[in-house]
Parts: sequence; structure tokens; C-alpha cells
Amino acid sequence: MVRIKRGTIANKRRKNILKETKGFRWGRKSKYKLAKDAMKHAWKWSYRDRKNKKRVFRQIWTTNINGSCRKLGISYSKLINALKINKIEVNRKILAQLAQERPDIFEKIVEIAKKKYE
Repeated sequence: MVRIKRGTIANKRRKNILKETKGFRWGRKSKYKLAKDAMKHAWKWSYRDRKNKKRVFRQIWTTNINGSCRKLGISYSKLINALKINKIEVNRKILAQLAQERPDIFEKIVEIAKKKYE
């Protein structure tokens, strides 16, 4: 029976795992067995946090909008309700950006919403 040499494939697999764990602490960046286990955990958390990231950003946008619209005399929930009633379709991300970067435009949107809400 012919001898099969698989060293190159195994080395490539190990090398790729160790590339992925570059920057990890202690032996998890240099020892294959520890690196493999660390990567499994890292992939698990990265999968979960890709979903969580969306929630966190929406919370941040909501907080920014709330802070900006309270200065103008209306609460966040009333603003969103007024925008829906008046069929002004601006999502929270854009509202938050406007509140930070272009407060004059944000103020006009709030004024329109307040006027038609009352």
C-alpha cells in the first residue's frame, strides 16, 4: 500500500486557525488546541453580536432623537406618533443623524410634526 503524506493539508489548517487568532491573549494565539477552542467561542459571540448590534444602534438613535426633541418641547413618543399621523416617513437613523449634524432641518421636521399633531 502506498504511503499518503497529509502533512501539508494539516499544517495549512492549523496555520489558518492560528492566523484567525492573531491578537488573542496568552497561549490562545500560538497553541493550536487552545486557539481552536478560542475561535469556536469567538465565532459564537460574533454571530450573536451581529444581531445585537442592530438593537444597540436603534437604542442609541432613539436616545439621540429623544434628547434633541425634548429641547424643542416634544417627547420622543409624541414626535414619532406625529410623524406617523402626518405620513412623514423618516427612519430613526436619519432622524438621529439630522439631530446631530443638521439641527436646523431636524427643528423644521419637529415643527411640522407639532403643528399638525395639535
